[in-house]
Amino acid sequence: MIIGFSTGALSGGDFNAALCALEGTNASAVELSALRLREFDPLLQSLDSLELNGFRYVAIHAPGDYGEAMEIQVAKRLMDEVPHDWNVIAHPDVIRDHSVWIPLGKRLCIENMDKRKSFGRTSKELTCIFDRLPEARLCLDLAHIRQVDPTMSQAVELIDAMGSRIAQLHISDINGAGAHLPLSTAAIYAYQRVASRLPRGIPVIIESVVEPSLIDGEIARVREALSPNELLIK
Repeated sequence: MIIGFSTGALSGGDFNAALCALEGTNASAVELSALRLREFDPLLQSLDSLELNGFRYVAIHAPGDYGEAMEIQVAKRLMDEVPHDWNVIAHPDVIRDHSVWIPLGKRLCIENMDKRKSFGRTSKELTCIFDRLPEARLCLDLAHIRQVDPTMSQAVELIDAMGSRIAQLHISDINGAGAHLPLSTAAIYAYQRVASRLPRGIPVIIESVVEPSLIDGEIARVREALSPNELLIK
């Protein structure tokens, strides 16, 4: 299993600190987070100097808070400055002009949203986006979809409808305010119920906020959560 962490979960906007924390751990993947617009330029300017050879998979999370006037610039910089073999994770609510994102093709991975957002949460809502971005793929956030529907029925529907589009997973626990937390036993059981439906071999990015000393322990818990438990499957 290709599995690792979001730098944002480990150290907010300090991607260098997060990469240092991942050294010597069992992480084989990393998602470089520029979730806030102020983090975007420093990250892009540092890409050539980052030591990433130890990771089998690298992705970047696009900003989620820019205004409409910045959209063309954000999309163009992602297209021009990010290595072309990296996936680009984006929130659907900041994609207003779909035409500027089309050039990213299948590198663009739309993330399903939590219940704080009014759009991009369900299979039906995401279909509207993929109709306009036909090559784009899906970053399936299991915590978001569990928060929207704790029964995981929506997760089953989404995976069954869009399993071929899933290019990456996000996983963590989450509270009602949308804060990402270490996996609880309840979250592990919930994810085990749908684990057998997930495509095999897709990279897994952990968004649990943990201390560096707990990185390998959280990786182990994620592996457990993504191992199907037949007793929990209905």
